[in-house]
Amino acid sequence: MNSCVIEVAVGVLLRKFEADALTSESSLRGRYTYDSFLLAQRPEGKTYAGYWEFPGGKVEEGETLLHALERELHEELGIKIVRAFPWLTCLHIYEHAAVRLNFFRITEWQGELYGKENQQFSWQNSSSLTVSPVLPANTFILRALQLPPLYAISNAAEIGIEIFMERLQVALENGLKLVQMREPELSRVAMRELSLRVVKLAHVYGAQVLINSDVELANEIGADGVHLKGVQLAACSSRPNLTWCAASCHNADELQRANDLGLDFVVLSPVLPTRSHPDVKSLGWEAFSTMAKNSAIPVYALGGLCCDDLEKAWQYGAHGIAMLRQAW
Repeated sequence: MNSCVIEVAVGVLLRKFEADALTSESSLRGRYTYDSFLLAQRPEGKTYAGYWEFPGGKVEEGETLLHALERELHEELGIKIVRAFPWLTCLHIYEHAAVRLNFFRITEWQGELYGKENQQFSWQNSSSLTVSPVLPANTFILRALQLPPLYAISNAAEIGIEIFMERLQVALENGLKLVQMREPELSRVAMRELSLRVVKLAHVYGAQVLINSDVELANEIGADGVHLKGVQLAACSSRPNLTWCAASCHNADELQRANDLGLDFVVLSPVLPTRSHPDVKSLGWEAFSTMAKNSAIPVYALGGLCCDDLEKAWQYGAHGIAMLRQAW
């Protein structure tokens, strides 16, 4: 095997289904939720011919990642990138080479797509993939594409449980798909009772619920996963056996730990100063970007953010944003 790592720039072209045209462009879902992505089939004569992949290619000497991706997509599909956001990075070891895949989400381009290398391409949805096989180094992206741009964290104890339930229903009706139940001020009995209500309501709308720190409770009430605290992440020896497993991170070491354990995503904070922790030093966007750019799992930005910050978060490599008070 070649000991050198080959840098590869990869594009995840995103588009909305026509049904989403009815969604308000003023809503978070309307602006930033993309329900289909492009896969291209590797042509004859290339390694892994016939496999499906996200388009892209090798970074040539003197090129930036984005410049390489622009060149590759023009050469392969005849398009010009208009809007691209850095996303995930993954080192994959093939028998013939080690490649570092640098993924970008592409939301706007110019030109009509066509296979300039006579390759086939297909618009797909992560929940109902219709082509196979997918290139081994690309399969983890399918998991990440199931995650929405907003991760809402509960604050029922602060605003009142019934008010929270009312606001949760409104948020679910507006497209909220991922909720973390985090109520440190509630007893376990009260937390269990509230979480049961939240899970039941969320599942009606196809949304998923993670329970903060309590794996046993998550299993007990049929929640979709668990969100680990930083101390739990440090002590964890293996990934909890739940559909989704996330963690809170505050530095590069914790983020790497979450990657090593194969968690599904993390929340990295605080990006900006927060009302609840005014004395805690915030990371700032540059430090956030430095940490997030080497992650193979999605990173949500948390701390002092609102919905209007989502595009900035994308620009700095975040998968999306997590919000507490601003979510409700």
